[in-house]
Amino acid sequence: MANHKSALKRIRANEAKRLRNRYQHKTTRTMVKRLRETNDVAVASELYKKVSSALDKLAKKNIIHKNKASNLKSKLAKLVNKAAA
Repeated sequence: MANHKSALKRIRANEAKRLRNRYQHKTTRTMVKRLRETNDVAVASELYKKVSSALDKLAKKNIIHKNKASNLKSKLAKLVNKAAA
């Protein structure tokens, strides 16, 4: 176990950040799942905007890789466009 004050603080801060990252990641995955399951075109296009934004935020904070975010956004965009046609 750490003995220095700064090391103890770092442990607390890392745990708080880990929990926040897990929450944001899980929430975004749930949004992606809902988008894939929806059948309504209007709802899908609105939800796609929110999901796309959330994925960009996760990539910006290095919670997920930027290429993974791009791949997910691309696949979801195809899904939404296919539903609209």
